[in-house]
Amino acid sequence: MTTATRTVASADLDSPPPPAAPAPPKRAGRDPLRLVLRSLVLLVVAVVMLVPLYLLLVNAFKDQQDILADPFGLSGGLTLDHLGAALQNPRFSIVKGYAITVLFVVLVNVFSVLLAGPAAYVIARSTKRLFRVLMVFFLAGTFIPSQVLVIPVVYVLKTLGLMGTIPGYVLFETTLTLPFSIFLYAGFIRTVPRDLDQAAALDGCGRIRTFWRIIFPLMRPAVATMVILNTFSVWNDFVNPQTILGPSSGLYTVTTGIYAAVGQYQTDYTVVFPTLLLAIAPLLVFFVIMQRHIISGLTAGSTKG
Repeated sequence: MTTATRTVASADLDSPPPPAAPAPPKRAGRDPLRLVLRSLVLLVVAVVMLVPLYLLLVNAFKDQQDILADPFGLSGGLTLDHLGAALQNPRFSIVKGYAITVLFVVLVNVFSVLLAGPAAYVIARSTKRLFRVLMVFFLAGTFIPSQVLVIPVVYVLKTLGLMGTIPGYVLFETTLTLPFSIFLYAGFIRTVPRDLDQAAALDGCGRIRTFWRIIFPLMRPAVATMVILNTFSVWNDFVNPQTILGPSSGLYTVTTGIYAAVGQYQTDYTVVFPTLLLAIAPLLVFFVIMQRHIISGLTAGSTKG
């Protein structure tokens, strides 16, 4: 063994062993205490949300006496007679309510896309401070409850002669959708490269044509999300159609039609609960089918890619 080899060997024996690799950090999701707390919170939320749905489903098939005596139980049995009677209610046609509500949903979504899309494109592509202030102005509109605006809107619609009409109600509902629609569309458009706009300009496209032919097809996730959210908002709205349309107009949505079953001195629950079930059933099916589009649309513009 040479002197150099002995020197290297002795150095290896004298040197301290290499430090052990640090243990991987413990994931928060594996903490038993956090897992238990998370499960409890989810259980409480599930109970709060499912109990009203359970009451609706059970009482929609029970008699008036059974509903008043035991709303949570199944005593007395279930029957489909009240559901059939709700479909043939002479005071409110649920089929007509479906048709009117679907008409409102379609019109509001169409006008919302036509107005919010171009406005969001201009705001997202402009570098002027004025448009940033305008964006903050629209964003502030998302924090104003629609019920606060009903009284001023009533005076405006009366002045314009649109009170109690379909155009007046559609314009008001469309206005309510614009703040969040513009906010979501502008955030998504900012993730779209500006090179597409420049390439379209070189091909002779103006700004309007560039938006509808190039940018708008890429906004499909955001548009789908807003269509779903606007559908929920218009379908579930009660105060606005009840106030703006009113009973004298003869136009009932699926929510305002339920109010026709509520009497001045007593309420027939064998009409209210089945009508409520028929009113929310299409929306529940729609939500189950389209829920993945809500999540993908809200996250599509969160990062640049």
